[in-house]
Amino acid sequence: MKTIVRIIQIFVGILFVVSGLVKANDPIGLGYKMQEFFELWGTGFSQGSFVRNALDFFHGISLPLSIGMITLEILAGVALLLGWKKKFIIWLLLVLIVFFTFLTGYAYLSGKFTNCGCFGDCLPITPLTSFLKDLALLAMILLLLFGQRYIAPVFTPRLRTTILGLCLLLSLGLQWYVLNYLPLADCLPFKKGNNISEQMKPPPGSRPDSIVIKYVYEKGGKRYEWAANELPADFSTYKYVDRIDKVVRKGNADPAIKGFSLVGVSGEDSTQIVLEQPAAVVVFALDFTNHQWVKAFMEVAKAAQSRNIPVYVASTNLLEGEKAFLEEGITGVQFFNTDFTVVRTVARTTPTILFLKKGTIARKFSKNGMADAKAAVASL
Repeated sequence: MKTIVRIIQIFVGILFVVSGLVKANDPIGLGYKMQEFFELWGTGFSQGSFVRNALDFFHGISLPLSIGMITLEILAGVALLLGWKKKFIIWLLLVLIVFFTFLTGYAYLSGKFTNCGCFGDCLPITPLTSFLKDLALLAMILLLLFGQRYIAPVFTPRLRTTILGLCLLLSLGLQWYVLNYLPLADCLPFKKGNNISEQMKPPPGSRPDSIVIKYVYEKGGKRYEWAANELPADFSTYKYVDRIDKVVRKGNADPAIKGFSLVGVSGEDSTQIVLEQPAAVVVFALDFTNHQWVKAFMEVAKAAQSRNIPVYVASTNLLEGEKAFLEEGITGVQFFNTDFTVVRTVARTTPTILFLKKGTIARKFSKNGMADAKAAVASL
């Protein structure tokens, strides 16, 4: 029993640390996933109700919640490995895994999530796999709870405290860095080297959803569903009600990038024009309330324009962007409206600058990479 408990202790501790570190690479991504849960749960409650207000509040602080959850996950895993305050840590892990199991179970049973975000975007797993993983972890943590007498602390108390303190600084420091300078490992479809046009196509060898069309008819107070080849000879005596498209087999033909379009103030779609440019600078920004980055971008825009490289700005608010740039005296920039999900996927910092070559992402810069972006453009 002692050996089994020690093996589980090491396995669970390492798994929690790895899970936390993977998500620490992109805390904003976990925050967005939390927002999805809060939004979905909130739709079931009336506006102004206590539960709805609570969910809206958590939605607004999703990023701090994400940072806190990631930090707690890493520290709990390290503490378990060290045997630090084992009773408290095991109970903490039990509470966490019960919560995680509820989330992954909901993600699986609801069918409304393709990835629960448990290991971030770098290690995507299906809701079913994640749910089964959490059930197994729940069983292992229960074994640790009943066999905690076999867990012995390692190192001296001072060294254990020092290691935990360093892990806390490492966790927070890593998350601070990626929030300001983009993820260390970019696992999103808009990463350096990817061609946007290619990412908008279904994966090679993929299959589309298999859909069966059912027609709903009514007669004598009863409803009937038939496929086209199942319609009875006297179907004209029935009242047509509706048509239902049922997915009988889920395919895997979803492209990595969906909903990407660049639409100007006139309503014209200029996506292909932008993606076919030999070189282009495209800025993605969620908002323009902070004029400091707009002012800093002026040098990048001037460097690009001096080399006849077009500069584009993509956001969810075209008019707000135009106003901010004009107030800072930046001209010669074309603005596009694009999908909110696309902008926040690209822009892990506001702004995020892409340097495109015929639609391929040659370079990617964060809000603190203006000098590097200018140098990259000036080197052409």
